[in-house]
Amino acid sequence: MHTTDTTSPAAPSSRVERLVSAMTVEEKAGALLAARVTINPDGTPWEGTEAESPFGFTPTTELLLERHVGHLGLMNVPGTEALARWGEAIRAITARSRLGIPVTVGSDPTHGRGRNGQVSQSGGGFSAMTEPIGLAATWDPGLVEEVARMMARELRAAGVHIAVHPMADLATEPRWARVAGTFGEDPGHAATMIRAFVRGLQSGGAHERVLATAKHFPGGGPQQGGEDSHFARGAHTVYPGGRFEDHLLPFAAAIEEGVAMMMPGYAAPLGLDYDEVGFAFQRDLITGLLRGRLGFDGVVVTDFNIVTGMRLPRLGVELPVRAWGLLSLPPVERVGRLFEAGVDQLGGEDDPTLVLEALDRGLVTEERLDASVRRVLRDKERLGLLDDPAAGAAEPAAVGRRVANPGNLALARRAQAASVVALTGRPARLGPDTRVYAEGIDPDVLAGYAVPVDDVAEADLAILRLAAPFDAHPEGTLEAAFHSGGLEFPEETVRHVERVAAAVPTVVDVFLERAAVLTPLDAIPSVTLVGTFGVDDDILLDAVSGRATVSGRLPFDLPRSGAAVAAAREDVPFDTADPLFGFGHGLHWSARTPPAG
Repeated sequence: MHTTDTTSPAAPSSRVERLVSAMTVEEKAGALLAARVTINPDGTPWEGTEAESPFGFTPTTELLLERHVGHLGLMNVPGTEALARWGEAIRAITARSRLGIPVTVGSDPTHGRGRNGQVSQSGGGFSAMTEPIGLAATWDPGLVEEVARMMARELRAAGVHIAVHPMADLATEPRWARVAGTFGEDPGHAATMIRAFVRGLQSGGAHERVLATAKHFPGGGPQQGGEDSHFARGAHTVYPGGRFEDHLLPFAAAIEEGVAMMMPGYAAPLGLDYDEVGFAFQRDLITGLLRGRLGFDGVVVTDFNIVTGMRLPRLGVELPVRAWGLLSLPPVERVGRLFEAGVDQLGGEDDPTLVLEALDRGLVTEERLDASVRRVLRDKERLGLLDDPAAGAAEPAAVGRRVANPGNLALARRAQAASVVALTGRPARLGPDTRVYAEGIDPDVLAGYAVPVDDVAEADLAILRLAAPFDAHPEGTLEAAFHSGGLEFPEETVRHVERVAAAVPTVVDVFLERAAVLTPLDAIPSVTLVGTFGVDDDILLDAVSGRATVSGRLPFDLPRSGAAVAAAREDVPFDTADPLFGFGHGLHWSARTPPAG
């Protein structure tokens, strides 16, 4: 039986109070920074010059011993053993600090399929599973909780303490690039899944849990025109349908479940009784709504770089300051306004002098800083780090026994399988005499199910794996990794599927990182449609062949056309007219389902 720690940060222990009393103001300022950090490929801390770093990072020892930074946010994961080795090194560094207060380490999602380094760190050796939107497609809160508990154990083994997720945003704007990180379009369903996910991450003992961060309060889903708030043209959320309260429901569920941290979004809202500036800068939202009405008393950390920008020297690029509505405000005044709003930690910032300057200018008081320091230290205590800075971490050589081990991989695969959605048709016949033409599937994997052929004219069946369409941005730009914009397949893609399906019965699997328009594909005779959210080839083949039960259901509507999406209101769930497939749709396939043909 598991338990969830819901001890309030408003009641710090005597040990926390002693530490706060012993800290200098410089140490307090550093404790409230969540700095970006990079790791060398061999797991040693980055100690190079700013000009040498691909991200313009400050050397790690300087961050920890000179700037007293209390939290590090990972910008890369070179592998779990290297990550564990790095954790040992930074613990040794912080042990040399005056008070020896351990640093916490946080990461964006590590267990999914996303490869956008600005919002995820997948591919570092953790047990790979479906994206969060796929967990929502399982409609199984018990499975979601079990998966999240496994993720927490793996993260702690590798030395990570803070999960910079889940996204509690609603996927009401299908064009938005971040849909895959959400739990879908329906407020109630998303709230149920968020509860299970937070409960799984934060359950167990101090050495087993990670602390969850619900984001992007009060809801990043209704992005104007589907643009992302990392960029200036996505600076606003909009509420033409008046559904602001719907977007609060998953956050309220996370708070009721005891979520430790909350991250406000970048966006500045339009059409509400709030200022048209970034959410984190608004006292009425952070202190009034979040802390007052919703009762949240944990750590509020800003999304990264809303005080200062960030240089990428090797790319010749500078990340913009994402202080939408307050770009003309000097950085020190942004710091003052954030603390006045009720924020505790400054995400992506590594320079304590701005906090100290705000203190000197009377923009924030030391008493106000103390309140945030107490919350931050209380979380370190909750994680067992004040008793043992290595709490929960595995020896580097042993991390493989706790990360991506057979039991964890089996659970991850079970979650993948449960997320597959059969949209139309019936399972296909696969066997040693079945010749299959495939695109997007490893031929070696396919050979375990059928005879791969390179020419569709020689095939008995075709299986095509497609990615949901998006508007491409130039390679090398920051926006290239954000798949946003149009949801209709290019004409040449549709014609290609038509040609294949004219020759042989065809299964089309679409990676639904966003709600693609499948109408032209659905109209093609001899096509069976499947929707997935990040699954291995063999998981898909088990599903389409009837070897595995298929029970997933859509966590959002699939719109009938791009015009229907454009006409819909960004904040309103299920507002696209006459969807092709509705929320909750999914056929049930099993070994007893008669195969097609």
